[in-house]
Amino acid sequence: MSAVTATSLRLRWRCVPFAALDAATLYALLQLRSRVFVVEQNCVYLDPDGADPQCLHLLGFDAAGTLQAALRLVPPGLKYTEASIGRVVTSPETRGTGVGHELVAQGLRECALIHPGHGLRISAQAHLQRFYEMHGFRAEGETYLEDDIPHIEMSRAAPVL
Repeated sequence: MSAVTATSLRLRWRCVPFAALDAATLYALLQLRSRVFVVEQNCVYLDPDGADPQCLHLLGFDAAGTLQAALRLVPPGLKYTEASIGRVVTSPETRGTGVGHELVAQGLRECALIHPGHGLRISAQAHLQRFYEMHGFRAEGETYLEDDIPHIEMSRAAPVL
């Protein structure tokens, strides 16, 4: 993808269970996550952690059908008592276009529909604390290392519908 601007990028969103991911989409998802979390962040860890099959996956595709953004919606009780979002990722080419904010906002809307009345808890990379605060999350506790990257636990109250 060449230069992307906020006005030129319109993503088509799909939220699907793991079992509905065809091989090509699953490959694109794991490739994007590995590209960012393993290669770009220079962090050797096992991304397929066993949670994906129990989660819904929010996927953002550009007009050409290329996966540009994704996150997983984690049900209550799997990672935390609350529902959660995780593996929040955007392609490097979309950075600075607002796609990350659009992704999280769409993920929060999906969570409110799927898990009404539930608050959210996340483990956020510490340098993204302000980003998540803009979406209603509040930091809890001190930073800690997860896969040698500083993280902070954050929570968000259940939305009032």
